Parts: sequence; C-alpha cells; structure tokens
Amino acid sequence: AVAEDAVWRSFCARDLGLDAPLDPEDRPLPSFKDAYKVWSESFGMYPLPLVKRVKLFWSSLKGWISENFPEALRTLSKGASEAQIRSAEDDLGFKLPMPTKLLYRFCNGQLPFSKNEDIRMAPLGIIGGYVFYNYNVNVHLSSLEQMVEETKEFNLHLEEQGLPIGPNLALVASSWYHPKTFLLNCSSGDLYVGTANLSAGEMMPCVPESLIKPTNSDMPQDGLLLWLEEHLRRLQNGMIKIRPLSTSRYICLYPEASPLCSSAVTNGVKVRASAVFVPEHPRRGHLGTHLYSYSIRLSVPEACMLGGVYFSSCQLHSRHWIIRCKDTVVSDMHGEGVIGEHPLLLPGQDEFVYESCTPLNGSSGSVEGSFTFVPGRLTQPEGKPFDVTVAPFPLEVPDYIF
Repeated sequence: AVAEDAVWRSFCARDLGLDAPLDPEDRPLPSFKDAYKVWSESFGMYPLPLVKRVKLFWSSLKGWISENFPEALRTLSKGASEAQIRSAEDDLGFKLPMPTKLLYRFCNGQLPFSKNEDIRMAPLGIIGGYVFYNYNVNVHLSSLEQMVEETKEFNLHLEEQGLPIGPNLALVASSWYHPKTFLLNCSSGDLYVGTANLSAGEMMPCVPESLIKPTNSDMPQDGLLLWLEEHLRRLQNGMIKIRPLSTSRYICLYPEASPLCSSAVTNGVKVRASAVFVPEHPRRGHLGTHLYSYSIRLSVPEACMLGGVYFSSCQLHSRHWIIRCKDTVVSDMHGEGVIGEHPLLLPGQDEFVYESCTPLNGSSGSVEGSFTFVPGRLTQPEGKPFDVTVAPFPLEVPDYIF
C-alpha cells in the first residue's frame, strides 16, 4: 500500500492542499510520495494544518493579484529560508511567531524600494491605501531585511527620545508615501497600527485580540496572519477593489459594498459613499479627535429623469452634509460644488469620484446628506433643481484596521 502513489496523492491533498506532485518552489516531482517527503523535510518543524493554511493563503492571494493587479505580482519576493529567518531573529534579538515565520517561508514580503523605482513601485503595495486631497497612503508588506532595518531605526528613535522600547515589536508593513506603520508584538502575537503619535510609542490594535492564539500547538494564529487573511477575503468578495491613481493603479481601501458602503438612486442619479479610518493622520490625537476619509461616487447609470421627463445630462450645484457622533448632530453644513468642481454627469459614463475627510470627536458616527443637481448644465438649465439623496454611511473604528 505504501508503494501506491494514490495513497500519497490523498495524503498530499489532505495535509498540504496539493493537487499535483510539486515541491515548495512549484517545480514538478516524479510522484506524490516524493512531494510528501520533500514538503515534510522542508516544513516538518511546523504543524501541517498551519502549513496548508498559509500555503492556501499565499496561492489564493497571488492568484487574485495575478488576475486583477498583475503589475504588483513582480514585487513579491521568493520565500525565505529557515536560515534567513534565524538570521533576522538574531538581528532583531527575539523570535518571530510561528505563523509569521511560515508566512515568510512562502513569500519574503515585497521587494524593497530603490531611489530609481520609488515612483513606479510606490502604488503597488499589496495592502493598498487611500488618497484624499494631497494625502496619499499605500502600504507594502515588508521583507525580512526591511523589517530588521526599520525595527532597529524605530527602537533607536525611541531610545533617543528616552522612551521605553516596545516589547519585541517588529515593523511588518509600512507606507512609502505619508507614513503609516504596522507593528507585530512577537511575544503576544498582537498586531498594531501606529497613530500620529507613533514617535511617542502610541499604537492601536488592528486585529481582534480574542482571535489571536500564537502558542496553540494545533493551529496557532497571530495578528499578522489573521490580518492578511481578512484582507484577502475583502479582495475576493469585492469589498475593496483596484482603482486608478494618476498614471497607475492601486488597491483602494474605501469599501465598495454594503453595509460599509451606502447606495441611493434619486431621479436616475446614483450616489455611493463609504469611509475609512485614518489613525496615522496628524489630526488624530488632538482633543480625542478621530479622522475619517470618505469617498463619494456619482453616476447616472441609465438616464436622469425628473417629473417623467428625460434629460441628457445633469450637473452638480451644491452639497449638504449632516455629520453625527453617535446620535448627536455635530455638523450641518452647506456648500457649493465638491472639491472645487461641479461635475457634469452623462448617462452610462464612469463614476465621478472624489475624496474628502472629516474629524469626529468620538470613535463612531455617520454621514448623510444630499446633492443639489440642475438638469442639463448650470449655464443652460433645462428644468428645476432637484436634490439627490446621500444614504447614511458609517464612521467607525473597525475591528480590522488596514
């Protein structure tokens, strides 16, 4: 029975998620028995269920990137060896959690930047980001080398400020544009995002602590693994998507589906709206203020119709926002246009998208309102102005912060 490759095929599928006799570098092997042996020798120090789980994560993420964001695929590095991981741990002065080590065994993060490639590679972070006004964030998963270098710089800064060095904190992801940093507590497995006061050591948890089990021998899971798996789920279910950015594209973190994204149609004009929490922005930390950036998408999917009359276009004239903190109205404002523009909407055209931001003196709230449109054009109105509803969308600190 041991000589039957069908037996080893079932073992490879059950324990490793393999449907072909391949080694960890995706090179073909003569048999499933050989494959099982090679994988066991390479990953025998880890629980096989965890190996299968991490392997599935990376194959699924790379599959999604290959289909939807191929320009980012070449930024992913080959997996690190156990020797490279031990060397990084020696440089850091502490051990990485088992799930994090496995993540790096399959993929050593993203390629580090060089001065000649920063403009080209900066939007290609596999975590993605957001843009509003002149504020741009795009987060990359750090390689082991970058993790060690940036962790040492962070600890040196804390030491120079006379602040206590964090308990075995490793910088596992960061933004190339405006600073945004994610730190893994390698003792507890908790993952944190730095706030605007990160230089003073202030951080916020960005993964539910109740889910973290870094020392469970059967299926350990730390904050980094949970965070990346949740990110993959949002990519796969369309909650976040690829959007254009100047001459390139990027993974945009503004939610695209309910309940985090609201949608309403009035007289044929469709408005979609959603927000992201921005913990690293300098506005956060002043008098308890949280900052949220919101994205508004305006379109006429089929036709603009008012009182039974169809119009070939309509143009935005003004806006009205009502912002609530919990159940209390904290802002009720009117203004002309949006970001200095009065977009003209034509049936079937792409959405007009704009981003802005608002502070909130609390951890949760909501935004709703309306836009006033003129049928035709502002210079040649073809009918009376009409209001278009913006359905309420939430402002809240989420369980998972990206």
